Amino acid sequence: MTLSSLWHYLWIARFLLQAALLSWMMVRHLYRDFPFFVLYNGDVVLQTVILKAIIYSSVPVSWYGAVYGIGGVLRAVLGFAVLFEIFKRAFHEYPALRNLGTAVFRGTMVFFLLIGVVLAWLRPAAELRLLISKLDLVDQTVSLMQCGLVIVLLLFSRGLGLSLRSRTFGIALGFGILSSVGLATFAIRSRIEPMQATPITDLLSLITMAATLCSVSVWAAYLVRPEMTADAVPRVLPGHDLEGWNRELQRLVRQ
Repeated sequence: MTLSSLWHYLWIARFLLQAALLSWMMVRHLYRDFPFFVLYNGDVVLQTVILKAIIYSSVPVSWYGAVYGIGGVLRAVLGFAVLFEIFKRAFHEYPALRNLGTAVFRGTMVFFLLIGVVLAWLRPAAELRLLISKLDLVDQTVSLMQCGLVIVLLLFSRGLGLSLRSRTFGIALGFGILSSVGLATFAIRSRIEPMQATPITDLLSLITMAATLCSVSVWAAYLVRPEMTADAVPRVLPGHDLEGWNRELQRLVRQ
């Protein structure tokens, strides 16, 4: 079995699983709890269908690049919306700390955006003349920002009382897998001629698709089963007394 055929099988498995997950979330009305996450998965499924339809139709090939580029931008925007949604749910039990969570989210996003811009500036100018390289550059910057945001969330998860079995944690974990593997493959691709198909590029594509399937599998595992533990923070907080912080901030606001 070749790497290309294995990639194709993984692609089919990912598409079927993600379409099934989207249907499950709609039937279970999970769009009420995670509206942006449902939109994100819907966008990925819809874009996959449209791109495949373009390949097997008689429309101009240029349409594929346009749909891929627009879909990539929309997917990035929805990805950030999902992460912000997760941050809000992590702080939802503490109204006075919501602004703190928003500030942490925005500060982290700006920080990693600046790092992405610096990395883009350091890339050879010749690479940026190619459209595929430009799209990869956007994906690399987005993956860096998403990975940074997920790491910050996971680092604060214990202090926030975010259960490892909660759906919120599962969604964040899936994005962490997807973005971290994306960063690793982009780092390797930056040393390879973008338009040259080699066994290494085929292997990187296979690894990326496997990571995507793994992320969707994590989301399905967390969302399909009943949530064992609510996303809320437990009433007894060891060491990190966020309840006390919340009361103090509310008292200061009322003064």
